[in-house]
Amino acid sequence: MIKLNSLQYQVLEDSFKLNDFSLDALVGNDNVDALYTEYKKMFGFKKLKTFAFSKEGFLGLFLELKGKIAISLGESLALIEAGKLYESLGFEVLWLDLKKDGKVNLSTLEKNNIDFLFLSSYVMDTFVKTDLEEAKGITSAKIISNASANFDSKSDIIYFDLYKLAGFSLSSVLLFNNEEFELLPLGSLDTIAVKLCIDSLKSQEFNHQMKGIFLEKLKEVFKEDIYFFVKPEDTFDFSLHFALKGIKAREFIRTLALNKIFLTNGEGCSLGLSKPSRIIQAMGYDETTSRNAINLSFTEEIELSEIDKLVNLMYLKYKQIRMLS
Repeated sequence: MIKLNSLQYQVLEDSFKLNDFSLDALVGNDNVDALYTEYKKMFGFKKLKTFAFSKEGFLGLFLELKGKIAISLGESLALIEAGKLYESLGFEVLWLDLKKDGKVNLSTLEKNNIDFLFLSSYVMDTFVKTDLEEAKGITSAKIISNASANFDSKSDIIYFDLYKLAGFSLSSVLLFNNEEFELLPLGSLDTIAVKLCIDSLKSQEFNHQMKGIFLEKLKEVFKEDIYFFVKPEDTFDFSLHFALKGIKAREFIRTLALNKIFLTNGEGCSLGLSKPSRIIQAMGYDETTSRNAINLSFTEEIELSEIDKLVNLMYLKYKQIRMLS
């Protein structure tokens, strides 16, 4: 099995006993207390709570914040849906659009006063990097970031997508320092999510050498059939985003899955929605074009001979799909 979609969907091996993290208000909860300590050591935040990683869960956070909110269109689908729901209730949201090159349009912040900015250090699907230092130079708003694929210390508040980290649709873990959010009573804390999240983060590894090798091999084999929505150098060095002409990525991904090679078109693909990349559409491309997008992520080293075989197989399947379409 060759898993090249780990940034969108990762599976964590069972590593603990559930009963060790059950809660009791009348006795000490040492195992849970130890988790708080681990998070603090890893990220430096003092407070922790859990919430549903859904539009309803994010809406609850918005209502707690009590301030003007801005949201980047490069964030997760659940957050975008929550923003739209928040607007439907009569609240105002400042939306930061994506530029044609896939970067967040931070200039939107220049003439707007906001209190909280939902902006991560990367754009979902493409993993184009976002400079949070630049954002802080424009706005005094507190930055709330998804840190599932990358933690940037310039974020004021962070949260994690457990489905992408561990393959479970459990609560998200939210880390913060001040009084922005109300802490949960003991019985409302999702301790299993807290444990799975920290275990996933500790075991998370990326390979920073494979991208360049894969990129050159793909360009060599696919030639004029490969193109790029975003510049490879603008994305993380463990992630590669590209597109193939004349086919839908869904067909390509499903065909390769039969050979136990796993790729992704983006978040809509990993969530089982069978939808093309929303991010590519937010960059100004139509839905049909967005269906061409493919993302690879690299966690392990792959031998050069295996890369040759893999890319040649990908090209073979690509040509077969084009002939049949």
